[in-house]
Amino acid sequence: MTNAAIDCDLHPAVPGVATLLPYMDDYWRHTLVERGIESLESASYPPNAPTTVRADWRGPKGQAPATVSALQSQAMDRWGARIGILNPLFPVQLPFSRDMSAAMARALNDWIRAEWLDRDPRLRASIVLPNAVDDAVAEIERLAPDHRFVQGLVLCMGEIPLGRREWWPVHAALERHGLPLGIHAGSAWRHPPTSVGWPSWHVEEYTSNVYGFQASLASLLTEGVFGKHPGLKVVLIESGVSWLPGFLWRLTKAWKGVRFEIPWVDRPPAEIVRDQVRLTIRPFDAPEDGETIERVLDHLRSDEMLLWATDWPHAHFEGDAILPPGLPAGLLPKIMVENPLATYARLREGASA
Repeated sequence: MTNAAIDCDLHPAVPGVATLLPYMDDYWRHTLVERGIESLESASYPPNAPTTVRADWRGPKGQAPATVSALQSQAMDRWGARIGILNPLFPVQLPFSRDMSAAMARALNDWIRAEWLDRDPRLRASIVLPNAVDDAVAEIERLAPDHRFVQGLVLCMGEIPLGRREWWPVHAALERHGLPLGIHAGSAWRHPPTSVGWPSWHVEEYTSNVYGFQASLASLLTEGVFGKHPGLKVVLIESGVSWLPGFLWRLTKAWKGVRFEIPWVDRPPAEIVRDQVRLTIRPFDAPEDGETIERVLDHLRSDEMLLWATDWPHAHFEGDAILPPGLPAGLLPKIMVENPLATYARLREGASA
């Protein structure tokens, strides 16, 4: 593995709400303590699910790794990544109170800055965005001056589709600061994660994330976000890859028949996606034989779309198999170095370091 590699998806765990209290004002510290809110857990990542944390990375009580030293020994030092991007998944989007969501997002981002970014110069982070659009814009503006924050982060299943005009101020703020929009697997649980109602089992919810990504991407395309913000990059994180060619074929085919409905989409959606959308490669949802993987990559019609990620500490591979089997060796420098640098403008500021 090259020592210039950039890991685009790392997940530091938050031990509990008490961890964030020092980063909140007096009102929220007292409020959360008085109300007995000691933890928030998203059903998208149940703590005891085998996929949530790899078995050999769990602590003595089965807990997820929540320290910089664990990240260093289990991932960064072990695989020699030059840069790692932190995507905290503490579910600040769950509270229906927009004020609580904003307070938790601020505390989470400040905790990441103080307890992680300040302790390892290799680390960068996403700005985790709260539910309300104006609060999300305020958080972008607050943290954008710190160039260790390299993108904004939302979930693929939130309150409203991400292309809707309500979200346009967020897209504008991200483009203005040269920050991609990272869309991560997960739900804010405002709606059923399937189009036909609530599932019974975690495996149903887990696999339904792909439909959340498809809906988010379709919304961004058809609402004209990419045309309005040509400098905005969108990164689909933990979305898988193999679903995208078929989805784009169907969307482009339908667009040809009803393009009069959305005249602002003035070129095929597949072309727009190749220019402005990127995907991390863990989990990689394709068979392990090289021939099949090459066909999937060929259908993407671009070698610039994939970004290397280990998805630490999620259990998507064993041992040191940090790359999905079957990826062409000639493509690895693009996936592990060149594509991340091209996607995240702020990483290029330290490219020569």
